This record gives sequence, C-alpha cells and structure tokens, in this order.
Amino acid sequence: MPRLLFKFSPLIYKSRSVRTFSSSTTGPCTPMCMIMSPSPNGNVGEALLFNVDSCELVKSPEKAFPRELFNATLVGASRGWGMFSNRLDRSVVISDFLNPYASKSEPKVIPLPPFTTMPTYQTEVVCNMAMSSSPEPYDKDWVVGIRFLGKQLSFCRPHLDLRWTNIPTPFESWDTSKLMYSKKDQRFNLLAPGGNYICSWDKDKKPKFHELVLHNLPTMPREYQQRLDSNCREDHWVESPSGESFLVKWFSEYTSEGCKVPMVMVFREEDTKDGRINMHYTDDIGDLCIFISKSEDFCVEASSCRGLTPNSIYLNGRLFASLNVSKFSCRLYEYPEDTPYTTPYSPYWLPPFSS
Repeated sequence: MPRLLFKFSPLIYKSRSVRTFSSSTTGPCTPMCMIMSPSPNGNVGEALLFNVDSCELVKSPEKAFPRELFNATLVGASRGWGMFSNRLDRSVVISDFLNPYASKSEPKVIPLPPFTTMPTYQTEVVCNMAMSSSPEPYDKDWVVGIRFLGKQLSFCRPHLDLRWTNIPTPFESWDTSKLMYSKKDQRFNLLAPGGNYICSWDKDKKPKFHELVLHNLPTMPREYQQRLDSNCREDHWVESPSGESFLVKWFSEYTSEGCKVPMVMVFREEDTKDGRINMHYTDDIGDLCIFISKSEDFCVEASSCRGLTPNSIYLNGRLFASLNVSKFSCRLYEYPEDTPYTTPYSPYWLPPFSS
C-alpha cells in the first residue's frame, strides 16, 4: 500500500542579508514587494523576490518605476508577467517590472481594457490570470484570460480588442479553481468544482467538456479516507514543458494549532477516449517540479535550476512549502530576517528568468 502521510523536515532558515541579482538566470521566485524611491530623473524602484532554489532574498537592479504601478496591487501572474490593478481607479495593466532582467529605463507596461461586469456577477475579486503566450515577442493574437470569483470569465486580445469578451462558466467556480492555458491543445482550461470534469475554451471561446476518470488510486484505511474527505482540498490542472498534463489534489487539515502536514495526490494524463480523460495516480513525476500558487500553475525541470528537488510540488498559499512526492516529505520555508515587516501577502510563483 503506498504511503500517503507526509512528514515535516526541519524548517529552512534563509540568509539574513539581501543581495542583488548577479547571475544570468534565476530559479522560480515569489515576489515579496516593490520598493519605490524618488530620484532627480524620476522615480526608481526595485523588486524584492524570494529565490526558492537558493533559499534567499534577492532584489532586482534599480530601474525606472512606471507611473502605471503607483497605487497598484498585484492581482495575477502568468509566464513571468504580473497583472496590476490600481486601487483608486481600478485600471489594469500587465507589466514585466518583476522580471529582474527587464529594461532598466523602460519596463514594459501594457494597458488592458476596463473590466465590464455581466448582470448578477462581479469583477471586484480576481481569482487568477492566464495567458496564451508571453507578450513578447509580439503576437497580435496574444490572449489574456481572467477568472473572477463566481461564474464570469473574461478574455481579450490586448493588441486587437478595445473591450473584454465576457462569458459565464457553466458552474459556480471556487476561489481555488484556476484558469490555465494549454500550449499543446491551444485552449484555456478550467476544472469544475470537485475536480471530476474539465471545461475548456479555444481562442474563439467555444467550450468543450471532458470527464476526468481516476485510475490506480492508492488503497488506504477507511478512517484515513474519511479524514481526507474532511480536509480542505484544492484541485489544480498543470501542463509540463513537454505537454504532459497532471491533476494535483492538495489536501490541508486545520486544527486549533493551525495547518497540519499537507498531502498531495498526483494523477498523470494517459489518454482520452469518448470525451473522457483517463488519469492515473503516480508518485513519480520524474525530473519535474510543479509550482502551485495564485499564479497560473506551471512545471519546471529540476535539472534546469540549481537547488530544486525533482519529483516535488512547491506550494505557495495555504502553506509556503515543498512536498517530495516519492519520499513523502515536507519542507516549510521561512522568509529571511531582513524581509520588510510590512511585506504584503503575495502567494504567487514566478517561473525562472534569464537575461
């Protein structure tokens, strides 16, 4: 019977100093905050990031601070780009400011149309953003998708559209239901509540449904199954660089003392027949690392980044931790002591960057 209990490793304490990026590449990061300072030639700023493969706090080189980011909050991230919403006028932009290798003189800022709300729905709470590609190099058919809390999805081609195309989902989405884009299928995907179905849309917003059929489930004692059923659960659909699809079920148990050791179950897509996608349980995803947060989820090959542990799930949300799928171990991360006290909660992963 496969082991399914994850055990904590000792807490990982990071370096106490903050350094500036000095290499040509970074590992996956989580953005901590943006720091702006006045300058005779205009405001300048830095992005403070936690680099998970080196377990340290790093800052980007000083660069011009775009005025569009004044009073702005990070509300989504995809492919290394952040989506920022202005707290005063609710204008929305996409920017590469968080990229440590972005232009120092002119970080890219791409304005998006104002959100429009469908009757009885809302656009105040953004759950996540997904993109069909990176905004660069230029692609006139580049599509941005937004999922709001509730039933509204919004899509636009920023280089072509003056307004959003709004569509209702056929089900009420939870705040953990994530929109993601499949490069292999060239469709936006959204898991239905419960994780038993997946709905997808092509760039023309035509929906398609597939049932997810789970196979090779591990056997476990009845009391343990009942315990899992009572846990909080998030379902995540993620695609690897090679086009493999995975379903990740993340279970969290809460007590009066806080969150206990989490558990994940990973299912790999095998084939699709008659509208059904067959998913097989696995405890071996090879050299891959899966990153789950409020960003569009993504996979990274561990061998491409120093310090990553292969066959692992990196979590940023209910917990800031990594889980080794085969060893059933869990490591918690702590921010360095030099982390600013007023750092906002920012449960986002950014993929590796390179110059």
